[in-house]
Amino acid sequence: MNSTSVLRAVGGEIAAFLLAASCAGCDAPGQLLCPSCRAVLVPEPREHVTPAGLRVEAALAYDGVAARCIRRLKSDGETYLARPLGAALAAVLAPTVSPSTWIVPVPTSRSAFRRRGYRVPELLVRRAGYTPQRVLSLVARPVDQRGLGIHERAANVHATMRARRPGGGAHAVLVDDVVTTGATLDEAARALRAAGFRVASAVTLAATPRRARF
Repeated sequence: MNSTSVLRAVGGEIAAFLLAASCAGCDAPGQLLCPSCRAVLVPEPREHVTPAGLRVEAALAYDGVAARCIRRLKSDGETYLARPLGAALAAVLAPTVSPSTWIVPVPTSRSAFRRRGYRVPELLVRRAGYTPQRVLSLVARPVDQRGLGIHERAANVHATMRARRPGGGAHAVLVDDVVTTGATLDEAARALRAAGFRVASAVTLAATPRRARF
């Protein structure tokens, strides 16, 4: 097969893929992410405070198009969505970063990594144009947080993380995909501070609307 035939075959496969695809935000056929849904992913930063007082800046509300896109990135392996979602994250991450800042994603469990093949917070940081520092690790596995209240979530994740290296007073900003109560971010901040990092804030791609105010 000559090069022209190869290009035609590849082009045909891509066209077939697009025809079989549906928009991640609205299920419109023939598009991976339609212009209308892409426009909805324009960040509208909102500030939150966790139960322990950590300031969190979220780029999007976790509902509608944004929620569907995040679920398809996390559950369906549609990693192409990390690019527009990462661009939204960059809007809240960039103002927190200096040349000496450590960008620390919340750790992913081994089971989630095996299931997906990638770590969602790290992937989003990279697509936002930054290099994540894998400083935190999970030392205990919390139960599923769904259905738990604020205090139950805090107890569930307490002492489940540890820093892999000393911070030496370095400034760190925490990054996660979605904030609900903020318990996971509080635990991550505790682990970093115990290792000598300074943690003043965190950023997330989205925040659940029912937790818009803590």
